[in-house]
Amino acid sequence: MDRYLCLFLFLFLTLFVEMRGGRDECMTSNRCGDQGPLIQFPFRLQDQPPHCGYPGFNLSCTETNQTMLELPGSVKLLVKNITYKSREIIVQDPDNCLARQLRNLNLAASRFQFKFELDFTLFNCSSDKTESYGFDQSIPCLSIPGNPVYAVDSSRLVQDTDLSSCRRLYNASVPDKGTDFVDYIFDGSAFSLKWSNSKICRLKKSNSTETECIKGVSKKIIVTGAIFGFFLLMLVIVVPYRVYSSNKVERDNRVKVKKFLEDYEALKPSRYSYADIKRITSQFKDKLGEGGYGTVYKGKLSDEVFVAVKILNNSQGNGEEFINEVATMGTIHHVNIVRLVGFCADRFKRALIYEYLPNESLEKFIFSKVVKNYSLSWKKLQEIAIGIAKGIEYLHQGCDQRILHFDIKPHNILLDHNFNPKISDFGLAKLCSKEQSAVSMTIVRGTMGYIAPEVLSRNFGNVSYKSDVYSFGMLLLEMVGGRKNIDVSVESTSQVYFPEWIYNHLDIGEELHIRIEEEGDVEIAKKLAIVGLSCIQWCPVDRPSMKIVVQMLEGEGDKLTMPPNPFASTVPTNLSKPGRVFQQELAIISELE
Repeated sequence: MDRYLCLFLFLFLTLFVEMRGGRDECMTSNRCGDQGPLIQFPFRLQDQPPHCGYPGFNLSCTETNQTMLELPGSVKLLVKNITYKSREIIVQDPDNCLARQLRNLNLAASRFQFKFELDFTLFNCSSDKTESYGFDQSIPCLSIPGNPVYAVDSSRLVQDTDLSSCRRLYNASVPDKGTDFVDYIFDGSAFSLKWSNSKICRLKKSNSTETECIKGVSKKIIVTGAIFGFFLLMLVIVVPYRVYSSNKVERDNRVKVKKFLEDYEALKPSRYSYADIKRITSQFKDKLGEGGYGTVYKGKLSDEVFVAVKILNNSQGNGEEFINEVATMGTIHHVNIVRLVGFCADRFKRALIYEYLPNESLEKFIFSKVVKNYSLSWKKLQEIAIGIAKGIEYLHQGCDQRILHFDIKPHNILLDHNFNPKISDFGLAKLCSKEQSAVSMTIVRGTMGYIAPEVLSRNFGNVSYKSDVYSFGMLLLEMVGGRKNIDVSVESTSQVYFPEWIYNHLDIGEELHIRIEEEGDVEIAKKLAIVGLSCIQWCPVDRPSMKIVVQMLEGEGDKLTMPPNPFASTVPTNLSKPGRVFQQELAIISELE
């Protein structure tokens, strides 16, 4: 009894400290100077963690401790006051010339709006106008001697306004503050902007209009539950710690996935219920494959749209791979990347819905003898290699953030009806900024045989996008050989390590003579081999970027030079490296059924 009480008390204290720590980090530096407005949710300062505020509500402090709000179009306004109860922020142009910024102000792209709105048009005239000509007073901050700038209410009739010697500048909307709106808006006076509640936020109390973030509330719920459970254990019985711990982990996983899906709700792909999944797959009638991650079924969204539905194992992972896959694939679109059509997160049931690719994976065509009568030509293999390289290049350079796949291999390259390649399975992917030269990793990611040396040991260098380049190089060499680079069923590794066999033959000027049938096949095979050997250099800095790889694959093969021998480097003692015994003949490796 005492042991369980101690364990529960320790858990309670840990959660309490976590809650206080999360609160403190949002409460620090919540003003610009001593006189600035209080900054709290949904607003946050730039140096505060992202969960302290809501996207688009970032504030910054100037060197003189003034609070600034930046709106779309690089419009920066000085914050005078924030009223959280009425969800209203009072702002002012820092240069007392709001009209200069109104041309770029686009509130439709922000979460703010004017309390009331009027439209007007700015005119630049070469002579002074008076109110009798249909003009309001001039705007001094935009005018120059001899060329005054006037604002004309858009509700005025055109025939009431003398536009001679005037040039229209632009239209804009301004907050309406009564009949003297021109005096008010162009003399630099402050005005108010409103914001509405977000659907991922809720009221702090039942009788309050102040909002707070669900992420912060969830911690309070956990702590409240812990306190209640603590006293319940004191009065009634002790629930076995193992059962409690297991339930807590699953509950936290569900909260994490739920929080992600709420943030993701406004984006594509579509979300489906588990009942929809059963209907789409006709009660899981047609199974395409099965693995450690789960089972894939063929489905149909309509009479003409087929999909592949991956049902994830309930016992696998903590939701991170599911979030990775949806977050990564749902926001990228490229001809060489599998399109994520939808997903399901229905309590404990999780599924991913992809476009259906009838020719399955590249692994089936380069390893299995079942499809040898339909083997791919060298020209088609080259097209597939270029497509895969372009897809990886897009992940590295074409997105807002660099996406590292970490599991490039033939099994994860799917082929459509025209054998165009598409990269799939982003469960191990990691996002980082394009300026980031290295990424941190706590566990090894990938499949043995394709994992870059630096992922296994930092003695080779830092983990970066060059790790995907290494995996692509190993894939290329398997496409050239039509076989696995390493056959673990053979005792002598030196007899079956195909990449070194290729290098030794090319290094002494011998042809590969691998499945050569037509004129030009030799050059294609040699080109793919040289590019593959360039990609599997042991040190990441010696590997080309995927942009260079695409250029090498699309260029002429006779202009490529042999890279340094990647098998001559010194290897740390904690890693085994294939032997370097040169074999004139490849050992026979049984093909996969």
